[in-house]
Amino acid sequence: MLAVAHERGFMPECVIFDSGHSGLDNLKRIRNLGWTWLTQLKANRLVNPDRTGLRPVAYVETEAQGKIVHLKGDGPIRLFLIVAPDGDKEYWATNDVNMMTLTRVRFAGHAWTIEQCHRGIKPYCGVERAQVRATRAQRNHIGLALRAFLRLERHCYHTGISGFEAKTAIIAPGFPKTPNLEKMES
Repeated sequence: MLAVAHERGFMPECVIFDSGHSGLDNLKRIRNLGWTWLTQLKANRLVNPDRTGLRPVAYVETEAQGKIVHLKGDGPIRLFLIVAPDGDKEYWATNDVNMMTLTRVRFAGHAWTIEQCHRGIKPYCGVERAQVRATRAQRNHIGLALRAFLRLERHCYHTGISGFEAKTAIIAPGFPKTPNLEKMES
């Protein structure tokens, strides 16, 4: 997918993905295309913060604006530590060593929006439930599931209801109970 995007002249401001896709092959491929990437790293990912040897990112002292470290097998990266109010920690990294915190926050916001979209597609449109083997049939199913999801999202946007409420209303008509506006006006 990255090669096709590059061949078509696509020039993303930043390629954002989760830790499940942060293998060295992907990181190097994106770097070789001349693109910036931003991803989450698992706590056990090895880096060399001060030329004293490799250690997991969980054991690296990281400032609020990030810290430049050497990622094993790739090269210099900027490592960010995010601590949630409940104490959970996330380790974000980018190959743009000049990236500042506000830029990372903006891109991480885009990543969260994409994640929310993925969380809606799976339960509400059954995109992963294609019971077919043929490639064309799978593509057709995915395309129609995405179309259904977009229509559902549009409906939710215009009516102000959640995806759960919209899907439930399709499955169980009459739920949720909507107020009768004509009675309310009189």
